[in-house]
Amino acid sequence: MKLINRKFYLDKLLSVKDIPDIKVITGIRRSGKSKLMDALIEKIAEDPNANIVRIKLNLKLFEKLLDGNELYKYIDSHYDSSKSNYLFIDEVQMCEGFERIVNSIYEEERFDIYLTGSNAFLLSSDLATLFGGRVYEISLYPFSFREYLEYYPSTDIDQAFDYFVKKGGMSGSYLYRTDEEARKYVNGIYRTTITKDIVRKFKIENEDLLIMIGNFLMDNVGNQTSIRNVSTKLTSGTYKTNDKTVGAYINYFCKSFLFYPLQRYDIKGKRYLESDKKYYLSDLSFRFAEIGTKNADYGHLYENIVAIELLRRGYEVYVGKLYEKEVDFVAIKEGEKLYIQVSDDISRKETLERELSPLHSIKDAYPKILIARTKHEEMQQEGIRIIDIARWLITSQI
Repeated sequence: MKLINRKFYLDKLLSVKDIPDIKVITGIRRSGKSKLMDALIEKIAEDPNANIVRIKLNLKLFEKLLDGNELYKYIDSHYDSSKSNYLFIDEVQMCEGFERIVNSIYEEERFDIYLTGSNAFLLSSDLATLFGGRVYEISLYPFSFREYLEYYPSTDIDQAFDYFVKKGGMSGSYLYRTDEEARKYVNGIYRTTITKDIVRKFKIENEDLLIMIGNFLMDNVGNQTSIRNVSTKLTSGTYKTNDKTVGAYINYFCKSFLFYPLQRYDIKGKRYLESDKKYYLSDLSFRFAEIGTKNADYGHLYENIVAIELLRRGYEVYVGKLYEKEVDFVAIKEGEKLYIQVSDDISRKETLERELSPLHSIKDAYPKILIARTKHEEMQQEGIRIIDIARWLITSQI
């Protein structure tokens, strides 16, 4: 498989090298966590004073280390007091009692520790409990459009973007010769995540209902999602359910990194709103693999791509509310705000005015951007930047 340098994430990891935290790489299955760890090891190995202990618990070679005591003995025996010691463990959850072993090694202050593992055991919400809050989490996302272009170099950015929207960023699918086989691969990841990271972890009895809720969320990316409305809609169909069950199942989807929830933010009142979040899919390839192209609202699909890209770039991201109007995203980083609208085709005057209207209503001086499928270079209208989505995705800055 062709490999690209995921410099964005590698730089993040290198920036916390030798800092006394347990570094945990999290993200959707098959997003490249182990490959990123390999790249970091290669970089650290350039230092002749580095002693690297690498353990892949999913390999037969390390089968003996699935016992916690044996894992500890192996790590201890490979410690070199004359060097800087680095410990890398893949699929750490396969070792029984891994939490106790990792915490013990951490307390001994002999190794700089890096972990990957199944999402069922290394959920973001569980890390503090597992390792006593001594964790630095690196969130790994599927390929961005910029990374896609590194894999598939192209001089036609517009055509490449159209391919990327449907092909997505699950790079393992790029090995397949046909779109049908690639979709089967992606759908396999989605169903495996449901089975292993949700059904088994949370002891779900009604897997069919779980899949229906996932399909509903996929079909409604970009729409405000009321748990009560989802419950009512599903109850009127095949299954009887309730708000509590639906809310719990949606939460499990988010914990497994399949979906990312965005809270609403009252721009005028400068306060966060609890009701009706929006849920964005970690990669659109899951949608096309699971439910096909039906009801494909490309404005909302582009909105999904922008939401994930903002998260990837390290922004806090919210859905903006201003009176009765909605601003797609309020993005915050280092005390600075950005207001962003996302659209598909804004060639018609009335569409452009409709999309700009919420941004014009905001009276503070923070930057305002309309991201759309213009296929042109950036322009401005009354202080609002209008940027083509494909070109925005490959810029280093907003």
